Amino acid sequence: MRVKTEAKREAIVQVASEVFRELGFEGASMVEIAARVGGSRATLYGYFSSKEELFVAVIHASAKSHFDPIFTALAEEGDDELERVLQRFGEKVLAVVCSQEVIQAHRAVIAESGRSDIGRLFYEGGPKKGLAELAGFLEQQMRKGRLRKADPHVAAAHLTALLDSETVRPSLLGMQGPLTRKELREATRRAVQVFLGGYAPASTTAG
Repeated sequence: MRVKTEAKREAIVQVASEVFRELGFEGASMVEIAARVGGSRATLYGYFSSKEELFVAVIHASAKSHFDPIFTALAEEGDDELERVLQRFGEKVLAVVCSQEVIQAHRAVIAESGRSDIGRLFYEGGPKKGLAELAGFLEQQMRKGRLRKADPHVAAAHLTALLDSETVRPSLLGMQGPLTRKELREATRRAVQVFLGGYAPASTTAG
């Protein structure tokens, strides 16, 4: 019985990333990935039960390298003005999720979601974790009185949806090309203003 190792798993994900980038999800095969890794399909399936699971692992590995620093910075923001904190956070997030690489991966996940559990794997290993981290930050702001008391997970979903509305959704549908930094900044500003308008503490909205 062969022992699984993290190094081997990472090597498979790295090779798979190159194959998916070259051939796309449809064109890539476990046979091709196994050949490039230098092992058998049995070894590959010992780490990943399907091409869908491997594809999601590739997406999550890439997302982790981008999003971990963003959420680390958010947690360390301290008591800076909340609007500025959310502005910086939103711009960083949108710069990643609106990149052509991420948009293409997102499209592939959506296309396959009706035929497999790829959508669930993608959500639970990626967006769900990000929403939980954002909810934790917003909950802290609620305790400090900087936001009104509410369900922090719902608030995180609202903020994310506002950020996506002018950027991610049109990009997924091919309605716009790559966004400039200025466009991302302005879209973030509008999203943050609407969010803070809805979640402002009662004392600032009264009268």
